[in-house]
Amino acid sequence: MRKQQVIYTSPLDALIAVTKRLSLYESQYSMDTEEFFNRYSKGQFSDEEHWVEWANDYRHFLGLRLELEKRLQDVA
Repeated sequence: MRKQQVIYTSPLDALIAVTKRLSLYESQYSMDTEEFFNRYSKGQFSDEEHWVEWANDYRHFLGLRLELEKRLQDVA
C-alpha cells in the first residue's frame, strides 16, 4: 500500500483531519479511541496495518492537541 503525504496549513487543520479519521475508526470498530489505545498499548491487538494506523493517528492527535494548547497558553 502506498502512503500519501498530506501537508496542512495549520495545526488546527491537521487536528480536525485526524479527529475525523479517529471518528471513522470509532464508528467502524464500535470502540472509543482511548479504550482502543489503552488495549493496543497492552498488546491486546495485533500489529495489523489498520490497528497501527489507528494508534499512530491517536499519537498524532495527542501531539497536535498539546501543540495547540501550548500556543493558546502563550497567547493568554
